[in-house]
Amino acid sequence: MAILTASPADRRALASRWSADSPLVVVSMCAAWCHTCGEFREVFERVAAARGNAQFVWLDIEDDHEICGDIDVEDFPTLAVFRGDVPVHYGVSLPQEATVARLIDELASRTAPARDIPDEVRALAEALRGA
Repeated sequence: MAILTASPADRRALASRWSADSPLVVVSMCAAWCHTCGEFREVFERVAAARGNAQFVWLDIEDDHEICGDIDVEDFPTLAVFRGDVPVHYGVSLPQEATVARLIDELASRTAPARDIPDEVRALAEALRGA
């Protein structure tokens, strides 16, 4: 499956597939100027291609500021993972394929919300869907 972006068409497609019982939605927050993010994009694409049941979204924290809002991204890449509107993970990840793949696979069975998720990250699900 292709990685979705903040484009209106991709957001409509994401909104049409995003529901309370939908599979994971994995959001990578990066920046165009970040060399690590540029390399991580290929890793993220391979992880997404191997997990067709999840939705993967790439956001640039500057270009997509209207969606990211005031989310505090301390380092790159930062991942936010949702099951429906429930955030099951938020944090910095090592930009390594095996690490990200293992994290996503582990989160695939998690239904409980992650603790200490900032309100700005909780609002990201709604902002992505354009709700």
